Amino acid sequence: MKRVLITGADSYIGTSFEDWVRKSCSDIVTDTVDLRDGTWREKDFGGYDAVFHVAGIAHADVGKATEEEKKQYYRVNTDLTAECAGKAKRDGVGQFLFMSSIIVYGESAGIGKKKMITTDTLPAPANFYGDSKWKAEKKLEDLSDSSFRVVILRPPMIYGKGSKGNYPLLAGMAVKLPLFPRETNQRSMLYIGNLCKFVELMIRNEEQGIFYPQNREYVCTTELVKAIAKEHGRNIRLTALFHPALLLLGRIGGKPGELVNKAFGNLVYDKTLSEYKEEYRIYGLEESVRLTEK
Repeated sequence: MKRVLITGADSYIGTSFEDWVRKSCSDIVTDTVDLRDGTWREKDFGGYDAVFHVAGIAHADVGKATEEEKKQYYRVNTDLTAECAGKAKRDGVGQFLFMSSIIVYGESAGIGKKKMITTDTLPAPANFYGDSKWKAEKKLEDLSDSSFRVVILRPPMIYGKGSKGNYPLLAGMAVKLPLFPRETNQRSMLYIGNLCKFVELMIRNEEQGIFYPQNREYVCTTELVKAIAKEHGRNIRLTALFHPALLLLGRIGGKPGELVNKAFGNLVYDKTLSEYKEEYRIYGLEESVRLTEK
């Protein structure tokens, strides 16, 4: 029996993994601890085989963040992560899993430009959010050894029923707009069910190192919106009329350009980075959209 402590109450990923374990894993049990006040420091982490650290701040509005808000990202994503891992190690936990992000490699490439992350690509955070995750990774690597196995996960955009971020924005467009831009791009994405299976395997196999889980297929934003609309009985019309304006906004930059490049730019992992000795991508794109939208 594996005992797993999830740090971060009410988080989307943590709650999803709890549900996954309850439904699919009779030999894994989970507990959750809230890190929003200092009482967690009094809890004994001893007796847990792994800590799954999902507490953190995401979805930064980079252009509007104050200096104090930026400092808070480092306090939570970097310093709190390192403190929690240090306690886990002192209390005898054997494995620490950290949710980092593809954001440590910077922003998406613009429309028509390719960006593929390979084994040779070095992290290059473009903002304080990505940098806070990258600095946390480095602190965790200093703690990692043969008796304290650190797993760093760098997933792309995670989506699923109830998720936050860019997917629900696209889903809202799919069910409301009569027209949507026809653009050709590639994005790495990760369905929450595939992520939960991957985390399960990391724990079962007592892994250590940096991992890059993603869906089997790259995703084209236009095709994704079309698939979402179909699940709602809509046949959304696609048009190339918006292409010149989107291209211009992406080049101008600022908040509009950032949104355009996030939606229609390119950012993928080389698929070989995401291979694993056991299959974790049990949901394909079409099924994952159906489960998310039902």
